[in-house]
Amino acid sequence: MDEKTLVERSRDGRRDAFEELVRMYNRKVFALAYGFVRDRATADDLAQEVFLKAYQALPSFRAESGFGTWVYRIAVNHIKDYLRKSSRRRTVSLDEVSEGPAAVDDGAETRVREHDEENRRREVFRVLETLPPKYRMILTLRDVEGLPYEEVARVLGVAPGTVDSRLFRARRMLRKKMNPYLGEKGE
Repeated sequence: MDEKTLVERSRDGRRDAFEELVRMYNRKVFALAYGFVRDRATADDLAQEVFLKAYQALPSFRAESGFGTWVYRIAVNHIKDYLRKSSRRRTVSLDEVSEGPAAVDDGAETRVREHDEENRRREVFRVLETLPPKYRMILTLRDVEGLPYEEVARVLGVAPGTVDSRLFRARRMLRKKMNPYLGEKGE
């Protein structure tokens, strides 16, 4: 069943249709939230709250963009609100940083390389958290989530040119803050 039909059925009160929409976008919304809060339980709560808001606002969905873009917009706003209201900084457990099991290899060189990559990834996320929210958000949507420029513009409610200039500034800030950790070539 296509997204448009699922939205129409959801508006008609068919919970199974909305559940299917949640299944389609839950992973992406969770990943977006997790990228900011770095805590699985909080990210899960935020994702659930986003879908609750979406369900409640479904009658006002005008379908000028896709459902996914609309849900992302709700998620971005909800996460911004959460971050504004949250007075404490989250710490990241080393167990949570891993994006999956490392390849099994008994070679010491491979383990050292994986350890270095893990440290680099952790440091990037740590530095990313120090950026102002509008720059952190744009980097997350474009470079982490992989959304196209036009979609990022729709989600954030800004012009594509604004996406381009903010992304340029955000990458420059991130690169400058990461300079001490980068190799000679500025990898």
